[in-house]
Amino acid sequence: MTSEKRYFIADLTEIVPVPCPCGMTSRAFIAESGNRTSFHVVDIKKDAEKHYHKNHLEIYYVLEGTGWIEVDDEIIPLSPGKAVLIQEFCRHRAIGKLKIANVSIPAYDPEDEWFD
Repeated sequence: MTSEKRYFIADLTEIVPVPCPCGMTSRAFIAESGNRTSFHVVDIKKDAEKHYHKNHLEIYYVLEGTGWIEVDDEIIPLSPGKAVLIQEFCRHRAIGKLKIANVSIPAYDPEDEWFD
């Protein structure tokens, strides 16, 4: 049996939100996963700034609210329960007031946010 811990728990209500292109986000598991993935809860209160990532993909899962996501110039309605997989180089932004869970693979890297 290994003595190395193989799980981690984060209370995102205790993580101080920070600004991001989509609004405010609380991020977890970056260091714990060895930068392989990260989990975010994002509070989108304004239309996000269109951006893309060269080196990671994202999954958005809508927890609350209604709005849209613009992906490569296509606008798609969002509501609770909907999920979107966003590949590398896909220009995207959220529109409306939403609360989403976001999974980034590999982990979020502030150097991998690109704007046209």
